[in-house]
Amino acid sequence: MTDEFECRYGFPAGTNQVRPADPEDRAATCVLAQVDLVPADLVTFYDSIGAVAWADVGNGYFVDPVRDVLLRLKEYGAVGIGAGQEAGGLVIGSNGGGLCYVTGASGVVYRTRTASLDDPEFDRVADDLRQYLELLEQSLTRFVANGEPGYL
Repeated sequence: MTDEFECRYGFPAGTNQVRPADPEDRAATCVLAQVDLVPADLVTFYDSIGAVAWADVGNGYFVDPVRDVLLRLKEYGAVGIGAGQEAGGLVIGSNGGGLCYVTGASGVVYRTRTASLDDPEFDRVADDLRQYLELLEQSLTRFVANGEPGYL
């Protein structure tokens, strides 16, 4: 994906990687597992994957490190999601355009409609983390094939 990036865009490629979890990530994952609003598949994900950064796929796609997810939860609390926003969710990532991806105990993944988490509005993008990761993969594949990242 990045072989011809600089020739095409005039600047070097950014970080594009799926980083394996390190011991600090795994320790933070144990803390995350104790949070009530965390779906089990997110804990499983973070036990193996430290972060995803595809800075050059469209505006970018990022699955934040678990330590960032926990820090955001500690500093700002859970994000209200669902009907009437009474259910709590965690911001787990973003796109380079400022939109956030949020999931809660149900496992459904939502995307904010604006870059603000103050009174956010959401669109459902995936039924669970697995589908969300598959959509990310499709976005990467589509971007490599034709330069279009898809709708995520």
